[in-house]
Amino acid sequence: MTELKNDRFLRALRRQPTDTTPVWIMRQAGRYLPEYRATREKAGSFMALAQNPELACEVTLQPLDRFELDAAILFSDILTIPDAMGLGLTFVAGEGPKFERPLRSAADIARLTVPDMDGELRYVMDAVRLIRRELHGRVPLIGFSGSPWTLACYMIEGEGSRDFARAKALAWNDPATMHRLLDTLAQSVATYLAAQAEAGAQALMVFDTWGGLLSPPMFHEFSLRYLARIVELLQADAHARELPVVLFSKGASAHLEAMADTGCAALGLDWTIGLDEARRRVGARVALQGNLDPSVLHASPDIIRREVASAIDAFGAHPGHVFNLGHGVTPGVDPEHVKVLVDAVHEAGRRIRH
Repeated sequence: MTELKNDRFLRALRRQPTDTTPVWIMRQAGRYLPEYRATREKAGSFMALAQNPELACEVTLQPLDRFELDAAILFSDILTIPDAMGLGLTFVAGEGPKFERPLRSAADIARLTVPDMDGELRYVMDAVRLIRRELHGRVPLIGFSGSPWTLACYMIEGEGSRDFARAKALAWNDPATMHRLLDTLAQSVATYLAAQAEAGAQALMVFDTWGGLLSPPMFHEFSLRYLARIVELLQADAHARELPVVLFSKGASAHLEAMADTGCAALGLDWTIGLDEARRRVGARVALQGNLDPSVLHASPDIIRREVASAIDAFGAHPGHVFNLGHGVTPGVDPEHVKVLVDAVHEAGRRIRH
């Protein structure tokens, strides 16, 4: 493989010194970019785009051609695993993801098995290999998956929801069946991420988008337990054990210490906790990634620069900070505002180190 020309992101995840703060952005390849919208239109649908390795590679690289980002992230979706399990994923305009065959019984759950990474999910590994080749060592490539709890929420509900009441009801009414589902999903996620590592991913991220919906006891039992299991399985895998793993559980900042205890390399943060408080609580055990409110990108360039500087000052001149938003870029953002943010991160990151 080509030698990596910019390793800031990987150095930060290992809490090593960097010349400035590295930055990448969740959903950096997305609808706010006109070139992305053109490629998606060419593909015909979101799933056709995600399942075409050449087009997935094209949109993965698009933000890197516009902005001085320090990492690329595989263009895919968190719901690829349940789709590969036969639930029939579709995306309805304005409504989000839907499953044709959601889980409605213990028998449905008992039938699930870990998908074949060389079969139903081969297109993901083909995309990773192609992206890694086309990057030519410019920046590292991040592979990712949804978390077991988040995948279970969609698989049981059949679509998005404010509270995922069906999933919570199963956890309360039949915890053994929920644990069976989550165990199958944890094995699937670990196998999926290890396959991405083998294909060329250089860091791995798990998105626990709906962990914050759970009460503290339920979070520990139905989310954290399986995040820890994934880290354990990856550390035992020959291809993945050297790769840093980032855990991001949106709305779950109450559990940072417990998440740091999983053995992950870094924790993603949303904007509901300050970087200074997060660092006080976890110390130097893990790197931290985050955590600007994505809505700031709708503010003026001067406000964006001010908020970026404030976040970097809050973390301080310590090693181990990857700048990011607290969630994904929203579709209506002006791409020029993203450029302002990325440039401001590098400028403030250099300032605080001197």
